[in-house]
Amino acid sequence: MPSRTLLTGASLADAALLTHTEQGRAWPLLVWAPGPGVRMVSSAVLGGGIGERAWVLNAQVPPGYARLDPVAHLRDLAVGAGLEGAGVGLMTAASVTDRCHAVDGGARAVVTAGIGVRGWAAAPEAGDVPVPRPGTINIIVSLPVPLTDAALVNAVATATEAKVQALVELGADASGTPTDAVCVAAPAATAGNDTASDAEPFAGPRSLWGGRLARAVHTATRAACAGLIAAEGADRIHRRS
Repeated sequence: MPSRTLLTGASLADAALLTHTEQGRAWPLLVWAPGPGVRMVSSAVLGGGIGERAWVLNAQVPPGYARLDPVAHLRDLAVGAGLEGAGVGLMTAASVTDRCHAVDGGARAVVTAGIGVRGWAAAPEAGDVPVPRPGTINIIVSLPVPLTDAALVNAVATATEAKVQALVELGADASGTPTDAVCVAAPAATAGNDTASDAEPFAGPRSLWGGRLARAVHTATRAACAGLIAAEGADRIHRRS
């Protein structure tokens, strides 16, 4: 059962930390419910693509999660959290409790990260591709201005660039993990105006809102990954000594 009451219309910074049960123990469940009138673009397995979405949940699951019905599982978690309507569902084996939040000029980002399995996107072919497991770097972004469909797609690219920049600066020698996911949310165009005239047409890193989005994602990703990379370095030193 949810551990606190969800606040519909809440800011991304006020996302609720609930729990769900898997394999006999409680696991964190991060839930943000901005309510109606929000358009999202996402690569998530549940609610992916572009469309109006009322909520986002980011579920932590056990390492080695082996269920082959993640969409049905996420839908069940949404119902258990009291969520209604269409939404976006993300999964991760990384700590959801240790989420990192950043804001820049009204653009907000929340990142959960685990980087144990990482590499470069353009890697040599490795034969059979295994069944995808829960993503390890999940990025959720909220903007206060409407975006066209093209700008929403552009925002995903900008968020990804900012994530890679943070990883490279931290010395991760990787562009991400094989199953990272992104979700960008923005208000729908004002009633009475068509999207083309009422929404921002660009979200690249040098545009006003793309730049703010990039800085928020960069800051949150660095915060989420810095400790993990430092711990890896300390572990290597310990094994050598």
